[in-house]
Amino acid sequence: MSRFTAYEPDTAPAAARPVMAGVHRKLGHLPAAVGLMAGSPELLKGFLAANAAFEATDLDPVAREVVVLTVATRNECHLCVAMHTATLTRQDAAPELIDALRTGGVLPEPRLEALRRFTVAVLDHRGAVPDAELDAFLAAGWQPRHALDVVLGVGTYTISTFANRLTAAPLDKPLHRYAWAPAA
Repeated sequence: MSRFTAYEPDTAPAAARPVMAGVHRKLGHLPAAVGLMAGSPELLKGFLAANAAFEATDLDPVAREVVVLTVATRNECHLCVAMHTATLTRQDAAPELIDALRTGGVLPEPRLEALRRFTVAVLDHRGAVPDAELDAFLAAGWQPRHALDVVLGVGTYTISTFANRLTAAPLDKPLHRYAWAPAA
């Protein structure tokens, strides 16, 4: 028995209703995770605002997905991994890239691998990334601004992954084909 309510737009707290309606308009459906996050309208609004800011960074769409999937696999969020696997699939990303991200393997493109490794370093060192790791990131062609964009992505998807795990957010039916579980 869940301690969290999966709200619908007509049953959600009043402050969450317009936000949920906006998500429904944008996606054409309301993900179950959004209904669960609606139990705290501030959490839902905060995640969506942080996500909009992350989407507006200087990182290109594939680079953003590298950050997201690195956080999602590290935090073992089955929902985020499935959702962002679907995103990369829609973007026609190489299957080798997607597989490596889902398994935590080395990415086939060196610049994206440097991004993945830097994201891991941000997570492992809680932001206090050693100079050598930051230097390797910058040597791969990234800019200092991108390092800060990674921090925003880590923060944004820490919110999402933690909320999804806490509420045991289920996979929506369209995501079942992208199901993921951490390696044993």
